[in-house]
Amino acid sequence: MASPVALTDADKEHFLTHGYIHLTNCFTKEQAAEVTKDVWTRLGMSPDDKSTWTKDQINMPPHWNFDSAAFAPKAWAAICELCGGEERINEKSREWRDSFIVNLGTREGKPVPPKELKRWHVDGDFFVHYLDSPEQGLLVVPLFTDIEPNAGGTMICPEAIPKIAKYLYDHPDGVSPHLTTRAEPNFSVVDYRHIVNRYNGLVQDCEDFVEVTGKIGDVYLLHPLMMHSASHNALRNVRIITNPPVSLKEPHCFDRPDGKYSLVEQKTIQSVGGQDSLKGWKITMPRESIVPEMWKNKDAMKKEEVRRMEEARKVSARG
Repeated sequence: MASPVALTDADKEHFLTHGYIHLTNCFTKEQAAEVTKDVWTRLGMSPDDKSTWTKDQINMPPHWNFDSAAFAPKAWAAICELCGGEERINEKSREWRDSFIVNLGTREGKPVPPKELKRWHVDGDFFVHYLDSPEQGLLVVPLFTDIEPNAGGTMICPEAIPKIAKYLYDHPDGVSPHLTTRAEPNFSVVDYRHIVNRYNGLVQDCEDFVEVTGKIGDVYLLHPLMMHSASHNALRNVRIITNPPVSLKEPHCFDRPDGKYSLVEQKTIQSVGGQDSLKGWKITMPRESIVPEMWKNKDAMKKEEVRRMEEARKVSARG
């Protein structure tokens, strides 16, 4: 695989304009096959029998991790550049996990317009959100299968970045992952089934949507305030991705004395109206962690996956 190279000027301009970049050939088909080899056993489904595909979208728990800098050096080099340098990134962010997100579609699969999708959100269900939150410094989407249009690719909304940025700018006391303010009664609720999705409302005023498509080995890098949603897999092709978070050692900084703003910071500054808008801006409440309801469910999923893999090994050993 070629040595990693820095982002081109065109890449940087695209990120500052649209809030994402699409990198190609970051890892090989053979690498993807190796890390996904147990997926069907873990799911308890057959890749060749769609009647066993009893769930359309599955967020799988992690079992092991691997070093992205070695696995996908081109992607890691770009991640570092977007975040202002490797020295600003938590060491653990180099880890990619086998917590795959699988989209299999349904028998009634058909394309659904972006505004009619119901799962719009910004990542980071484990912390209270501020404009400068370091917990989610960048969104990363590696493609472990080819993804054609209408085959379940994540739908992103570049146009919404300024909307989310302005909302966070206006709430320096922080908002919940579902955009509830501290003044609202559901601020501390972690079970999103009981929350009106405010993102779904925001998307109704947007027209700029991009479906994450590409080939095995492609990696999308997204601004942390990129609103996105699972889409319907109308083709019922297997779609496997992950979304390893990149966290920073320190919060994003919008008043650096040396002016060395990361590309992510530059995009945020641009999204709230420029540097002058951020003079004196700072958070007014403590940073807080949240334990999402999903994490509890994943413990049970992981135990069941381990059971299936152990049973598969026993069958294989018996020959």
